[in-house]
Amino acid sequence: MDRRQFNFIQAFTLATLAGMQLQAHALTLADLTNMDASKGLKTALEKGASSAISVLSAPNGYLGNEKVRIPLPGYLQDAANMLRTLGQGARLDELVEAMNRGAEASVPLAKDLLTKAVQTMTVTDAKGILQGGDTAVTQFFADKTRVDLGVKFLPVVTKATAKIGLAEKYNQLAGKASEFGLIKKEDANIQQYVTGKTLDGLYFMIAEEEKKIRQNPVAYGSSILTKVFGALK
Repeated sequence: MDRRQFNFIQAFTLATLAGMQLQAHALTLADLTNMDASKGLKTALEKGASSAISVLSAPNGYLGNEKVRIPLPGYLQDAANMLRTLGQGARLDELVEAMNRGAEASVPLAKDLLTKAVQTMTVTDAKGILQGGDTAVTQFFADKTRVDLGVKFLPVVTKATAKIGLAEKYNQLAGKASEFGLIKKEDANIQQYVTGKTLDGLYFMIAEEEKKIRQNPVAYGSSILTKVFGALK
């Protein structure tokens, strides 16, 4: 056989094998089984929830993080400068700290409900969630747990803010203001306001983790995350 012909056949064979190998590794979403998609999503949910709870429940998890720090409600924020001139500055600062400490104390209570939510996801839903956008996994969490977590968080938040007399005064003033449409009803109660903001912060941090997983699944050292989220590239 002519050497040039042999080299051509050899090169063609190698190229074909390489192409087959690349095709085998370049999985697409359609190549994933529902079971793999479900397992990958559950792993992402667990990692996102665990990371968010760990960060937010640490000292200053809310208070020291500008992205989730709970500010004074809008109505009180607008009046803050005037209240500070009346000698209420220290009390306002105490209220802000109490609100954020209440959030930090309540977040660990989310673990059981978030874990349970992971288990409720069906394999048939998995691919739909995967294709739902950068924070679709987090939205699944929020839809499944927000109402129940609000019920669990509220007593902890109430206990934290009860130590500050200004909180009760706020509720009285804000309640009147809401009757005239000056503030939203959900902001008229400081405990409800803080509970809502606590949940917002929790889902925000889960979403941040989800985005990282989607962008670089290999960094997590998990073969299932790499397989599932790599198929979305």
